[in-house]
Amino acid sequence: MRSSIPSLMIDPHRFSIGPADAEIAMLQWGESGKPPALLVHGTGFVAHVWHEVARELASTYTVYALDRRGHGASHKPGAYHFLDYADDVCRVVDTLDLRDIYGIGHSAGATDLLLAAKLLPGRFARLFVMEPTVMDPRAARSGGLSEESLARVQGTLRRRAEFDSADAVFERYRAAPAFADWTETSLRAYVRHGFAPLDDGRVRLCCTPEIEAAILLPIYEAMEQVYIGDARGNPFASLTKLDCPVRVTTAAKSGPIYKEMARRAVSLIPGVTTRVFENAGHCVAQEVPEHVVEAVREFAE
Repeated sequence: MRSSIPSLMIDPHRFSIGPADAEIAMLQWGESGKPPALLVHGTGFVAHVWHEVARELASTYTVYALDRRGHGASHKPGAYHFLDYADDVCRVVDTLDLRDIYGIGHSAGATDLLLAAKLLPGRFARLFVMEPTVMDPRAARSGGLSEESLARVQGTLRRRAEFDSADAVFERYRAAPAFADWTETSLRAYVRHGFAPLDDGRVRLCCTPEIEAAILLPIYEAMEQVYIGDARGNPFASLTKLDCPVRVTTAAKSGPIYKEMARRAVSLIPGVTTRVFENAGHCVAQEVPEHVVEAVREFAE
C-alpha cells in the first residue's frame, strides 16, 4: 500500500455543520486544498471507524467523514428515510463547497452517496460503494415486511445499550462474531466514539436501540423490495441517471442479501464496474483497510 503518512495515529480535526437541532458531526484528515474525498459509514457506526482508511488517503486527498443522522454526535431527528440521509450529504457538500468529490461509502452510507450524487449532478468525480443498500423499483413487491424481518427490527430494541465502561464494551464486542475480524484500531475507534459517557461513569450507545430500529425499518423494506418511501416517493429509480463513474464492491464472506443488493445496484447504474474483496466480510474497511485503500486508489487511476 502506498502512503507518505507515518504509521502512528493521526487524529482528525473535528467540527460540525448546521444549527444545533440539525447538526452534522464531521471529521477531516489531511490538509485543505487537496481533492476532496467524502466517507460515509454504515448503519450503527460512526465516522471514526474510517480512521485507518482515511489516514492513508490523506496523503492524496482532503478526507472528510460524517456521523450519519441518528449516529455519533450528529442530530437524531426521528426521520430516517433514504432521502433524509441523502439530503444530509447534500448539505455537507454545499456547506463545504466540495467539488470533484471522491465519494466512498459502506452499506446504507453507500446508498446516501448514490442518491446524493443524483441530487447534485456534476459534484462527484466518482463513487466507490461497498455493498450498498438498494432495492430495484422495477421489481417492487406489494405488501409489507415479512414477519421474520419485523421480528429482527423489533429484536434490535432488546440490544444492550449501557455498559460499565468503554473497556467492558471492547471486551464484549471483541468476542462478538460481527466484530471478530475488525482491526483493533477500528473497534477501539467505534467504542470510543460510538458510546457516550454517563454521569455515573458508565457508557451508552449513541445510536440507541430505539434509533437503530427506526433506521433499520426502511432498510429491511428495501431488502425485501417493499420500500415505498415517504411523501417524496421511492428514490431508487434515480440510480439509472447517475452521471459519474461508479464502482460497486462486494465481499466474499458477506451475507447473500448484501450480494443481492449489490447486484441490484449494478443492474440500475449505467456504466458501473465491480470488484470483489476476497477473504473479507461486510465491514471490509474495518477488517482489511489496507485492501480498501489499494482498491480506492486503483479506481481513481
